[in-house]
Amino acid sequence: MANPPDADRRPAVRHRPAKPGPSSGPTPLRRVAEALIWLVRLTTRLAALIVVLYAVFTVFKANPANVWYQVVESAAGGLSLGLAGLFQLADDRWEALVNYGLAAVVWLIIGSVLASILRKL
Repeated sequence: MANPPDADRRPAVRHRPAKPGPSSGPTPLRRVAEALIWLVRLTTRLAALIVVLYAVFTVFKANPANVWYQVVESAAGGLSLGLAGLFQLADDRWEALVNYGLAAVVWLIIGSVLASILRKL
């Protein structure tokens, strides 16, 4: 059977070379940066969780004699980033919710910013 008349007009398929790049996986610096990103996210999320737990304990009037309350209260005092007395409201429960909630948001922002900086390394 003869070749169709359009066979000579078809463009030849050219081979594309592979994109250059590391073929052996992530570099040691990249692995360290990924580990630091994970550690920063874990630490800042844990700090935010502790601060939010204290706000929740305060809002729902947890027992101050309970050991869990005492541990969270002592940790939240140091993790409040100075925001514990920022807003002074009439109700102590609202005050704790607003101030410590704001501190938790700041912790999450700090973690996100630091992770972004480390990712660009």
